[in-house]
Amino acid sequence: MTDSQTSQRLIPQLDHVVINVAEQLNGAEQQFRRLGFQLTPRGHHSLGSSNHLAIFGENYLELLGFEPGNAHTRQDLWQAPLGLTGLVWKTQNSNAVFDHLQQQNIAGFAPAEFFRPVALNDGTSPNARFRTVPLAADRVPNGRSFFCQHLTPELVWRTEWQNHPNGVADITGFVISAASPQAAAKVYGELFGAEALQTNAEGVTLRAGRATVRFVTPEQAQAEFGIVPEGENGSARMIGLEFATRSLDAVRNSLRVGEISFSDLTRGVLVRAADSLGVAVRFSEE
Repeated sequence: MTDSQTSQRLIPQLDHVVINVAEQLNGAEQQFRRLGFQLTPRGHHSLGSSNHLAIFGENYLELLGFEPGNAHTRQDLWQAPLGLTGLVWKTQNSNAVFDHLQQQNIAGFAPAEFFRPVALNDGTSPNARFRTVPLAADRVPNGRSFFCQHLTPELVWRTEWQNHPNGVADITGFVISAASPQAAAKVYGELFGAEALQTNAEGVTLRAGRATVRFVTPEQAQAEFGIVPEGENGSARMIGLEFATRSLDAVRNSLRVGEISFSDLTRGVLVRAADSLGVAVRFSEE
């Protein structure tokens, strides 16, 4: 398959989500462990940022920040608001994606490659390598959206990191709040084709593998999740995550042990944004 053929039929599939924690890596790590997630040891990118990951079956969550002395690196990231700021798509061909983004006039930068040493249980630290391709920054307010090509996926999706006390198996929902959900979703229609977007009474949805990306109004977001961050002047803001768990009892137990407040829903458990790094979190049973 040629690059041009690949670029004509990009399939939306969530790779991972990014929560910007800036200089608060230590507190963020503790908070997400209290939420019942197992996190990888702290990793350090060749670009200067640092992270912890919660690895699931098809996708993962990244707590992204920096350690003391590294605030000067990747300053474009730290200018974004704290909280959910990254919607990341899977690709096996970053060059084809870049060609497609250029054709659609929504390209950011050319593919960039970087690495992160990974501490394994056997004492070795091989480099996990990635190539990323961003959408144009001015099309994604209050955050970023990009494609990630994993050159070493075996160093990310490892079984020893995929078992979580709260029983979570995958991210199944990513929620964006905007005064106009249709306008916020438009760039993704340009990216994946207008037919990828479905409009309903609650907003716009985009299927992305196991996950669904939802674009809703601030009023709908508050009705579902309570108080959540809002974008300035109604601009799009990434505000919520939904997780599939093997056991809601495991979720409740983890939250009680972690002393995290939660609400029982008809078919799930809700943790308010104030108790989850500014990101509303909803758990549903598989």
